[in-house]
Amino acid sequence: MDISFAPMEGITGYIYRNAHHKFFKGVKRYFTPFIVANQTRHLKTRERRDALPENNKGMNIVPQILGHNPDDVIFTAKAMKQLGYNEINLNFGCPSATVFTKGRGAGMLSDTVKMNKFLDNLFNGLKDEGMDISVKTRLGVSDEDEIDSLMKVYNSYPLKELIIHARVREDFYNGKPRFEAFKRALDMSNCPVIYNGDVFTLDDYERIINDFPDIMEIMIGRGLLVNPALGDKIARNNSFYVNDFIGFHNKIYDDYSTIFMDEVNTLHKMKELWVYWEGLFTGFCKDIKKIKKTKNALEYKALTRNLFEGILAQREVF
Repeated sequence: MDISFAPMEGITGYIYRNAHHKFFKGVKRYFTPFIVANQTRHLKTRERRDALPENNKGMNIVPQILGHNPDDVIFTAKAMKQLGYNEINLNFGCPSATVFTKGRGAGMLSDTVKMNKFLDNLFNGLKDEGMDISVKTRLGVSDEDEIDSLMKVYNSYPLKELIIHARVREDFYNGKPRFEAFKRALDMSNCPVIYNGDVFTLDDYERIINDFPDIMEIMIGRGLLVNPALGDKIARNNSFYVNDFIGFHNKIYDDYSTIFMDEVNTLHKMKELWVYWEGLFTGFCKDIKKIKKTKNALEYKALTRNLFEGILAQREVF
């Protein structure tokens, strides 16, 4: 079963993806954090840089687009085509209030008539581009039974695949995934379905593939942030080597330092990642707490070096 890496806004950009791909090999595809299709018909410098092929060498990348105006999304899709991409993913799942209230992300699920019109215009506008189109969705806005009407719309179009996060928008990331509603959507779908939602361990993965043998792939987001070696463990049941994590960490730090040339921004990015990583290293909470409070690069380097030396003194393999 293939593993894809879900996009996480502000985190899984090309700096992170390159480091992850270098040290951990269990992921087949990486989806970019959403590229906003806006009325300016202009890609932000950050978004363009993140999608540039030269910044994603050797990786299978799928650009994800966020938008509610089909003409804007068509323009953005064509911009991705010019960069060499033959596939786009539409974000119909982001639950963020700032996204939802603008009718984007999970806001697209609020009105199936509008969503149907959007997809009709989009497919017509891109019919000569030779691009595959997929959707990342939720089960609905507030009620999982909304998936029945959503699937009727999705089944009307030649989607390459449908990625379903097994929650409704109002769940955000809380509570358990809604497996029964996901199963209903899986059974209804005319296209291949990818499961997404709460895969943090090998046991979680095995439960999903046992319960839903018809899915084609599993997309993992937070689980791969918490344990970047989770894909390797799933794919080959490999152990997690501490030195791999150290190399991974150091590459991210060095690349951010080169890009920003500013230790404040670099440290902000690294501290954000430690919120996810700290659960890997139980018994070192005090050390990681100091890392998350540090205010300068020299101290950060010293603290992380001491942390890694302490971990290696106890074990080399997880």
